[in-house]
Amino acid sequence: MNVFIVYCHPSNDSFTYIVKENFNRGLNDAGHNYVISDLYAMNFNEAMSESEYLREGYYNLADSIPDDVLEEQKKIQNAEVIAFIYPVFWTEAPAKLVGWFQRVWTYGFAYGNEPKMKQLEKALFLITMGGSITDSIRIEQVNAMKTVMLGDRISERAKKSEMIVFDQMTRGYGNDENREQRAQKFLKEAYYIAFNL
Repeated sequence: MNVFIVYCHPSNDSFTYIVKENFNRGLNDAGHNYVISDLYAMNFNEAMSESEYLREGYYNLADSIPDDVLEEQKKIQNAEVIAFIYPVFWTEAPAKLVGWFQRVWTYGFAYGNEPKMKQLEKALFLITMGGSITDSIRIEQVNAMKTVMLGDRISERAKKSEMIVFDQMTRGYGNDENREQRAQKFLKEAYYIAFNL
């Protein structure tokens, strides 16, 4: 299986980074092929330029697409599965990942009358968050994130899509007592999700 990982976290000193490492280990052990776009490490520019906006806003296929965007689109076309690994920042993905979608999901590629983007076999979202998904407000937030990511940004662009939430992973706020046990459980889950693709 060819997997494209879009990883977005500003620090390697994070639980999200360890999730990514365990996911990669699962892919390696199962013999899957993968490439990674580490958006912070590659300093991906999340800001849409005026020329990009005008291309999208006027649905103009004649206007060029920046090289960094074309490179990401090429990675998608070479993949069967796309996996997004990132933390929740205020009920949303980090700005770099939001900007990645805004720039990479171009007219004629991800949408339009005849989009060229292939339909992927699966889209996975492995997200880390501080709060508990048993709290009613967190349930609402996760449902909202699913609507945005699975419903809008992925939609029919993958045959299957799934969001897995690794919750209560912030330090403090009453999470410390069982944080390590949850971390080990989640890391094992991330490994086997990758291994069993």
